[in-house]
Amino acid sequence: MTVEAPATLDLEKLFAARLYAVRVRPYLATALFALHIVECRRVPTMGVDRYWRCYAAPAFVDRMPVEELAGVLVHEVSHLLRDHHGRGERFAREHELTGAAEALRRNIAADFEINDDIFGDGLVRPAGAVMPADIGLPEGKLMEEYLREFRFTAYTNDMAWLDCGSGADGWDREWELGPDGADGLSEQERDGVRFRVAQGIIGRPGNTPEGWRRWAQEVFHPPQPWRDLLGAALRAAVSAPGVGEDYTYRRPARRSASLPGVVLPSLRRTPPRVTVVIDTSASVSDTELGSALLEVAAISRAIGGRRDLVTVLSCDAAARIAHPLCAAEGIPLLGGGGTDLRSGFAKALRTHPRPDALVVLTDGQTPWPSAKPSCRTVVGLFRRNNTRRSYDPDYVPDGPPACARVVEIG
Repeated sequence: MTVEAPATLDLEKLFAARLYAVRVRPYLATALFALHIVECRRVPTMGVDRYWRCYAAPAFVDRMPVEELAGVLVHEVSHLLRDHHGRGERFAREHELTGAAEALRRNIAADFEINDDIFGDGLVRPAGAVMPADIGLPEGKLMEEYLREFRFTAYTNDMAWLDCGSGADGWDREWELGPDGADGLSEQERDGVRFRVAQGIIGRPGNTPEGWRRWAQEVFHPPQPWRDLLGAALRAAVSAPGVGEDYTYRRPARRSASLPGVVLPSLRRTPPRVTVVIDTSASVSDTELGSALLEVAAISRAIGGRRDLVTVLSCDAAARIAHPLCAAEGIPLLGGGGTDLRSGFAKALRTHPRPDALVVLTDGQTPWPSAKPSCRTVVGLFRRNNTRRSYDPDYVPDGPPACARVVEIG
């Protein structure tokens, strides 16, 4: 006796599964209803593309119970919410990985990331859903971490059938409709769906898994490249009103014509000067000092490439010699003792001509000046997970001055 494949996709069954998924995972309702269902006989089971189309094989839908279909829908929409296609493409570019085999490995790693915390509490785990424990890996990691920890072996042979579509790994399939196909979401619409789901999770977290809460926080406050933030903070400091401006009599003001016998000075804007104070105390590592010098070079680019306008000053408990950036390759970062950047501030502000902006690169474990610096100040803080001292468990370092723009580095 042979079982005939269904003639058409059972949409009513899929819609019932979606309602079941919404009932047990209400915070994903916006995303589940944003999916556009497409009948497709070439997809092995169900898969999604990056445009939020969900391709479903009629035979697969026909043989699956509604409760398990609900789990598959939540699984597929989780790929899209967590941007596995974008992250997979970035990982492949960074590690020069190409081909269908690597796309399958990304798909498996993405499944590991989401399957360990989306099932249970009313959501049935579908048959065949792979878990990190299946190949001896721990739960709770990200797709990128799993990609670094496994390769294809005899343990992964049973996973070769997996195909969740380009929405899971960034590898376009022949059966997908592509960017010009009907019923796809634009990039703005996709971001809007993610934001609304994150908003619901943060507003009413309830018993939402920790992985989803962490994801929601990142959607609301996405991590930004600290180098871009540091450059933006510096550009804002050196372009602020009054920076680099002074009066000169070399070119009299036009108003002098209305006052015979009186010469009025005109306002002249000069290129901004920047002094960089680098913390060289024992609490700052050699790696951080190396990155500090790289940031000094980046700072010069942020103000138009004028290396002659940037001065570097190393400081631990005492300020050292100020060096021009044109000799950056040979700047000795002297120090290794205690930390007191107040001497660095004082020396930098006493230089002539006075800097228009002051950049301080430090771990923050230092006293700060009590008076507001006389120029715009940007503080780059090397991150620290633990700021306590073994001999003083109550020690908490003071924060940078309120007038400074602070950017965390690393």
